[in-house]
Amino acid sequence: MSIFSDAIDFLASIMQHFLSFCYELTQMAGFPSYGIAIIVMTILIRVLLLPLAIKQIRSMKSMQEMQPRIQEIQKKYKGDPQRIQMEMTKMYQELGVNPLSGCLPMLIQMPFLISIFYALRSYQYDPEHISFLWLPSLGATDPFYILPVLSALSTFIMQKQTMSSNNPAGSMAAQQQKIMLVFMPLFIGYISLSFPSGLVIYWVVSNLFQMAQQFIMFREKPKGAGAK
Repeated sequence: MSIFSDAIDFLASIMQHFLSFCYELTQMAGFPSYGIAIIVMTILIRVLLLPLAIKQIRSMKSMQEMQPRIQEIQKKYKGDPQRIQMEMTKMYQELGVNPLSGCLPMLIQMPFLISIFYALRSYQYDPEHISFLWLPSLGATDPFYILPVLSALSTFIMQKQTMSSNNPAGSMAAQQQKIMLVFMPLFIGYISLSFPSGLVIYWVVSNLFQMAQQFIMFREKPKGAGAK
């Protein structure tokens, strides 16, 4: 086994114990529910990863705000990729922006996301409390297809929030955004059809948390906005 696989197995085991702990909290509260335990666990994990998520969103927001200048440089030095790269590097340095800074938080979060996937996929639920709301079993797929629809819809809204309005209509960047806006929600909804309901609940709640976070952060005015 590789070191990465061992690390994922270790993290998955921790996540399963964490879910059991959250379930015990619902028992102590007098309403044992794995569904509520998954929701609580998701929120706590998202809060734990909040500093990384904020850094990632701020980096993405900065890159969006810089799009007009990037397009201006590309237009001015069209046909000279070396000069374009040099001017963009100079711009990043002037503004104190690292174009790769948004990737690191995402990479750090990936092992956690993968471990949660394995943890929930193989979790052994107590048969007495395995149902939740309309779901007969959190360990089985949603027979009414409600969760797959919610996973696709929440993914669509989350992506829509992050779409840049600075890309000219008809540009390659704008076209790629439109393709991903359609493809990703459909893909997530499709794979959710075969995933255990507990795992899809995690995805939907995580998306809702991210949507609220992005809504708040994207409403923030850029530095210097309003200054006259």
